[in-house]
Amino acid sequence: MDQLQQLKQMTTVVADTGDIDAIREYQPVDATTNPSLLLKAAQESKYAALLQEAKAWAGTGDDQLQRMSDRFGVLIGREITQIIPGRISTEVDARLSFDTQATIAKARELIQQYEALDIPRDRVLIKIASTWEGIEAGRQLEQEGINCNLTLLFSFAQAQACADAGIYLISPFVGRILDWHKQRQPDADFSFDQDPGVQSVSRIYRYFKTHGYNTVVMGASFRNTGEIQALAGCDRLTISPALMQALAEDDSELERRLTAETKSDDPREILTESQFRWKMNEDLMAHEKLAEGIRNFAADQVKLEQLLAAC
Repeated sequence: MDQLQQLKQMTTVVADTGDIDAIREYQPVDATTNPSLLLKAAQESKYAALLQEAKAWAGTGDDQLQRMSDRFGVLIGREITQIIPGRISTEVDARLSFDTQATIAKARELIQQYEALDIPRDRVLIKIASTWEGIEAGRQLEQEGINCNLTLLFSFAQAQACADAGIYLISPFVGRILDWHKQRQPDADFSFDQDPGVQSVSRIYRYFKTHGYNTVVMGASFRNTGEIQALAGCDRLTISPALMQALAEDDSELERRLTAETKSDDPREILTESQFRWKMNEDLMAHEKLAEGIRNFAADQVKLEQLLAAC
């Protein structure tokens, strides 16, 4: 078997793309989208019919572009759920990242849209940035039966808070952590187990398994296949089509790196809001990358709305 096939035997593989053709080719269990991926999809002619369908549904009014953008994301999600057996992750507008109640309201709207298209909520994960406000929104949504994917996760504190909130799934970003460290130490060896993003996800995985948390750990944002290989055995990994192709072309043996039996050295800790904010303040990498990620997703959301306005 090639490495992609081997990986699927120990880890649930998720497609990190809005490209329906790529999802059909690599046959992942789940798929994730975000504003950047939707912006890319919206610029491709094969999705023109979905844009027009979203425009017709959105109607008129001051919130037309926002409604059209939400609808386009849901329609892409609808198409993807017809291919995959599992769940589609659809992201809440990043501009709501610091507003708990607005995030909850938007999540409910997205779920209602999916259900109106005969896609049950257990096929959908609502993606929310891992701010304190986003985690608290996720806590309430989970209690309502709306499962969440907390994204833009860079720190151990974010992971702890998500687990204690009962979040269904988290997406710690491996590659963006590596980017930050490489920028500051360009000559350092960050290969395989030396990769700080790999180390972060491994620590979170061990902590969750040791302390009995049910929250799913899904490594995300990979820069190379080495990062994926170093996390083989993680609950889930969301992988771009290019890296899935690279794994599919590699016939060498893939070793399982993470198992639930590996114990954590971190004692269980339930963070208050002030403790969470202090830990984020002390973690310069996580503080900077979370803020940067929210800004970039918000910028792509604006670009998507501008593109939709021209339809």
